[in-house]
Amino acid sequence: MDFSKLPKIELHLHLDCSLSFEAVHQLEGLSFETYRSRFVAPPKCRDLNEYLQFALSGIQVLQSKKSLEVATFDLFEQLKADNVIYAEIRFAPLEHREKGLAAQEVVQTVCNAMEGSTRQTDIQAGLILCTLRHYTEAQSLETVKLAAQFKGQGVVGFDIAADEAGFSIQNHLTAFQFAKANGIHCTAHAGEACGPESVWESIREFAPQRIGHGVRSAEDPALLEYLRKQNIHLEVCPTSNIQTNVYSTLADHPIDKLFRTGISIGINTDARTISDVTLEQEYNKLAQAFQWGKAEFLACNLAALDHAFAQPHLKASLRKHLIAGYAG
Repeated sequence: MDFSKLPKIELHLHLDCSLSFEAVHQLEGLSFETYRSRFVAPPKCRDLNEYLQFALSGIQVLQSKKSLEVATFDLFEQLKADNVIYAEIRFAPLEHREKGLAAQEVVQTVCNAMEGSTRQTDIQAGLILCTLRHYTEAQSLETVKLAAQFKGQGVVGFDIAADEAGFSIQNHLTAFQFAKANGIHCTAHAGEACGPESVWESIREFAPQRIGHGVRSAEDPALLEYLRKQNIHLEVCPTSNIQTNVYSTLADHPIDKLFRTGISIGINTDARTISDVTLEQEYNKLAQAFQWGKAEFLACNLAALDHAFAQPHLKASLRKHLIAGYAG
C-alpha cells in the first residue's frame, strides 16, 4: 500500500530533534557524515538517556532567531512531503537562550515562523511548550506562563519531557496547577522509560488530556481500562520506542494490543532526525509487523484529531479532509 498520499495527523513531534541535513548545512555548514554522527541516533540505543544526547546537537544549533526560523520552515517542508495536514510541534523554549535571546523572543520567533509556514504550505499547526523533568519549580512555572502569554497566538498546550526515570515530578506540580487554572491544554511524557506507575502518577498529579508515549500502560490491565473509559489519548512513537530500547523489536511493541483494546492512540515520529524516520515509514513498518491497513490508520488519525489541541471548526474541516483522503 502507498501511504505517502494519505493525509496524516501528528501530535508528538520535537522541533529541535527534527532538523534536516539541508537546514543544518545552511546554518552550520556541516558535512553529511558529521551531521549523521551528531544528529542521528543509532537504531538501538542503550536507553532513553543515550537517545536524548543527540537532542543536544539540535538545541546547540537553535540559539538565534534565524536558526529557529530556518528549523521551523524546514520542518513544515518535511511535513508537507509526508502529507501531514495538522501537526503539534513541541520544544522547551528555555533551552534556546544561550546566546542572549529572551524566552519570549524564542516563542514569538517560532510562532511567527509557524504562521508563515502555514501560509506557504497550508499545513495547520499548533505549538506545545515543554518544561523538562530536571527543571526547577521556577523554570517550570516560567514555561507554563509563556504558554499562557502566547495562548491564541500559536501556542496550544503545555508538556513535560526529558528523563522520566531520573527525576521526580514534585517541581512541576505548581506549573500544571497553573495550566489547569488558566485553561491550557496539557500532555505529559510518561510510560516510556518508566512503567505504568509513571502513567498513573502523571494522570493523578497533572490530569493531562494526553500522554506522550504511554506505551508501558500495556503492562497494567487496570490502567488500560482507565485510559479507555476516560478517553485519554496516547501519543505513540513506535520507532523511537525501539530505538530507546523500551522494546527489542517492533514485533514486541504493544501498539496493536493498545489499538485492539480500544485505547485512543495516534502514530507519531517523536524526533524525525534522531529516529531517522517519517510517518510514511512508520505506517509501512506497522503494516508489515501487524498487517495494518487503511482502517487502522484512519482510526488512529481520527483519534489523534479528536484529541488535538485545536479549535472545533478546524477539527471539523480536517476530519472531512481525512475521511476523503482515506476513501480514495
